[in-house]
Amino acid sequence: MKKDSKIYVAGHRGLVGSAILENLHQKGYTNTITRTFAELDLADQKATEKFFKEEQPEYVFLAAAKVGGIIANNSYRADFIYHNLMIQNNVIHQSYANGVKKLLFLGSTCIYPKNCPQPMKEDYLLTNSLEYTNEPYAIAKIAGIKMCESYNLQYGTNFISVMPTNLYGPNDNFDLEKSHVLPALIRKIHLAKMLHEGNSEAVMKDTGHSTIEKAKAYLSGFGVSENSVEIWGSGNPRREFLWSKDMADACVFIMENRNFKDTFEAHQKEIRNTHINIGTGEDISIAELAQIIAQIIGFSGQFVYNTDKPDGTPRKLTDVSKLHDLGWQHSMSLENGIKEMYDWYRSK
Repeated sequence: MKKDSKIYVAGHRGLVGSAILENLHQKGYTNTITRTFAELDLADQKATEKFFKEEQPEYVFLAAAKVGGIIANNSYRADFIYHNLMIQNNVIHQSYANGVKKLLFLGSTCIYPKNCPQPMKEDYLLTNSLEYTNEPYAIAKIAGIKMCESYNLQYGTNFISVMPTNLYGPNDNFDLEKSHVLPALIRKIHLAKMLHEGNSEAVMKDTGHSTIEKAKAYLSGFGVSENSVEIWGSGNPRREFLWSKDMADACVFIMENRNFKDTFEAHQKEIRNTHINIGTGEDISIAELAQIIAQIIGFSGQFVYNTDKPDGTPRKLTDVSKLHDLGWQHSMSLENGIKEMYDWYRSK
């Protein structure tokens, strides 16, 4: 990419998209294009076609997606498969139809089987059944990988798929119903501490309730009290976490330096599993994560593990050998990342 190349960042207000946009600007790219959902619904085929014909972007970062945690994925199964399929089908096809030079499609490591061998190699894709709670989302992302591969093989496009591990950072979603585990824990533990300290004003402001009684009633529905925080499942599942700005840096690095042909061996007869895992190669249990967050926030209460709720996949650790071979490694430690994210949350 040249510094004045026309670059479209789809999903620029999200966790990853906002970090990619910031990374591009920091590196001197001056011709970025963005659209809010109100301006362009990428699930709308005609609107997406019109946008690409008018704007003619040269490079596309496809970070737009409908995302959420285990509750949202399991509750809104139709929404997750429909919207994600529509968004990626429209953007990938219009990128081909309008001569985009390179596209980067962002998926998720939930594409791998529930009981996948650890760490998860790219070649383990489609070797067993998926985790039930996020199966619709995972199937949509697998379709995106195969769409990129298929367009490359049939039409000679240069579309690359990257599969990030669990991401966290500025602009994350802290909604207690729909957020992923790390931002949810930060908010729940923060509010439990505020309740314990009797800081009613902070609790009411955070939850948007007019009285502390209403705020407490609301938070009790999510297992938050002045002395304890409920965590879904046993706390034993292990997860890997990557700072969103590291993820953005990996995406821009790949767009600048690598092509589709770099994602597989030249002698391969069957071109498949060309996606790239993006992660740290390090994981931690949910129980350990909660303790780290509690220490950073200064919460000394108890954690109550609700084993009536699902654990999800037992372990999700990426094999990042392919990524390292391509020339990129992460830089932010988990503890420092949580500190920065908590500071960001309090400032907002």
